[in-house]
Amino acid sequence: MAMDIGTEQRHAARRVRHETRRRLLTVKAIEDVTPRMRRITFSADTMEGFESLAPDDHIKLFFAAPEGPQMRDFTPRRFDREAGTLVIDFALHEAGPATSFAAGARIGDPLEIGGPRGSAVVADDFDWYWLIGDETALPAIGRWLEEARPGLPILTAIAIADASERQAIETKADWTTLWSLRSEAGTDDAAAFIALLAGQPLPPGDGFIFIAAETNVARAVRRYLTEERGHLESWMKAAGYWKRGEADAHERIED
Repeated sequence: MAMDIGTEQRHAARRVRHETRRRLLTVKAIEDVTPRMRRITFSADTMEGFESLAPDDHIKLFFAAPEGPQMRDFTPRRFDREAGTLVIDFALHEAGPATSFAAGARIGDPLEIGGPRGSAVVADDFDWYWLIGDETALPAIGRWLEEARPGLPILTAIAIADASERQAIETKADWTTLWSLRSEAGTDDAAAFIALLAGQPLPPGDGFIFIAAETNVARAVRRYLTEERGHLESWMKAAGYWKRGEADAHERIED
């Protein structure tokens, strides 16, 4: 795919650093979006200075544990600075401090957060976007869809446990959604994603692809899209939001 200097400038991403500070939040509302996804709205005395400019930003959540405080990365699903509220979606999966907190959360419970430290803002001038991920990527994908400009072509490919985990998301984008159900496709998310995408031609024009899943899955899908489908690496972002067998693993995938 040819790319001239003007195209590079038009689609340039930007990195924005934020002043980091810790904030003490309080559980304000609890909603089960699906059987395995719990949405918690937090309130704070003030959200002044809180910035989150990209759908895949991350903040640190601090959980109390017998062995000492535990930190986990989460995506700000939605926030309202004036109202002083922040929404975080928790995937209820294997046992851990975040799942334990979300599963047992009660109105009024406190939670400390920090960040985001910065935002990597993807240009909003691509002709189309593909958003690919598992449950851990759904908060970022959902926010991306909600904030998308009207009529923007977006395709999502999302791996979930079963049909009960499908989410309804309000968007003004021209949204095509593909769901891979592990109850039917098996547990190999990489193979499932590739099978879903194999039947989808790359749309005309310039497109950006976002991938977030288990580290090895994200790496395999990225390799498929660059090596077999020919998509530009510079118009793609892949991240391992978790790594099998490791706690609190998050990494940008470059190779």
